[in-house]
Amino acid sequence: MKYISTRGLAPALSFEEVVLTGLAPDGGLYVPETLPTFSTEEIAAWAGLSYQELAFNVMKPFVAGAISDAEFKKIIANAYSTFRHDAIAPLVQTAHNEWILELFQGPTLAFKDFALQLLGHLLDHFLKKNNQKVVVMGATSGDTGSAAIEGCRRCDNIDIFILHPNNRVSEVQRRQMTTVLAPNVFNIALEGNFDDCQNMVKASFGDQSFLPEGRQLVAVNSINWARIMAQIVYYFYAGLALGAPHRPIAFSVPTGNFGDIFAGYLAKRMGLPIDQLIIATNCNDILHRCISSNDHSKYQLQHTLSPSMDIMVSSNFERMLFDLYDRDGSAIRQLMEDFKSGSMTLKESALSRAREFFTSYGVSDEVTMNTIRDVFEHTEYLLDPHTAIGVEAARKTRRRQDIPMVCLATAHPAKFPEAVRQAGQAEDPVLPHHMKDLFKRDERYTVLAQDIKAVQQFVAANVRK
Repeated sequence: MKYISTRGLAPALSFEEVVLTGLAPDGGLYVPETLPTFSTEEIAAWAGLSYQELAFNVMKPFVAGAISDAEFKKIIANAYSTFRHDAIAPLVQTAHNEWILELFQGPTLAFKDFALQLLGHLLDHFLKKNNQKVVVMGATSGDTGSAAIEGCRRCDNIDIFILHPNNRVSEVQRRQMTTVLAPNVFNIALEGNFDDCQNMVKASFGDQSFLPEGRQLVAVNSINWARIMAQIVYYFYAGLALGAPHRPIAFSVPTGNFGDIFAGYLAKRMGLPIDQLIIATNCNDILHRCISSNDHSKYQLQHTLSPSMDIMVSSNFERMLFDLYDRDGSAIRQLMEDFKSGSMTLKESALSRAREFFTSYGVSDEVTMNTIRDVFEHTEYLLDPHTAIGVEAARKTRRRQDIPMVCLATAHPAKFPEAVRQAGQAEDPVLPHHMKDLFKRDERYTVLAQDIKAVQQFVAANVRK
């Protein structure tokens, strides 16, 4: 399996190379040169497999030749050994043919654990094999950071630097990052928003001359292909549990950076019979505006009760555009250049194809709170605000009641007590046992101005020899 850049000017890489590279040197994102597909018979034969067994079958074509089957099975087993639920991704029913896919059973209570626990073990495998040391640099709107830190904190060959927007993540999200006092973990609170953090990370990947000799940057954001690959698995897992491939299935996905729902699109192309994929956004609704009215223009970023979706530059949308434009790297380069000025417009044929795959919907904070309240009143099931957006979008845009609708629960409600309080709950949701003392733990982080030189100097000064 080889991987190519969405912008068409970078050399094709192997799986190992793409994991250790992240962003392509031409500024693009890596995607598989060809996408594996599975027959109805193959998918049906997976019914009843454990999550780990299914993960091996789904991901094996992407890593073929880079890792032995035995070693890859071991990596998968280790990656999901820290999850609190034996099902790894359990389903809970909240209404007629409406299901919540709980993706928060990992160590940091967010769906990012599915990919970042795996990525941490993949990095450890490759770096030990090569006797190589790297610097992980990532941006987070709340959940990626803690999941990346948890995945990399025990890796001797990694120094990890995570940028989060100062005072724009929940206190639980911040403390999950800043209370990890491992010597290779560094948290930077940037005076800005998530897009500022993400732009700084991308610029640093473009010019790594600030790093000490012998070091390179590795991506943990969803620009790293391994992140997307790992997320494809739970679409198959939920589908099989609810009758696929012998019946179609629908998914509603709260999304900001487009990585999670892009994985769903790939699952559909790989053979899973997905009838509807819903892009659920908050008021930072650039993806909804793009699909519904071809308006992919940057607005002022709003701070909401669903901060992990407070994103205006959805990096993984470029991967989708690459397919919509028939994998024409020059067309993607032009679109990305247009977007730098604040807006881009899709050609009609690309927009039409996007609408074949996706429905979209935007949800305000007020409606988010109403949905949390409504679901709890009817089921005593408590949603986090991001998941509530997915549920509301599903209920408003669902095409068929006879098809199971799966709403992805991207985070545990205890990560967002303010939103839960505003929804009228008398008590804050309780953190799981392993985090009971989170608010008593010491914190360590550095606040830096929105100055790329200052950030890069901080990174260079703290890379361990």
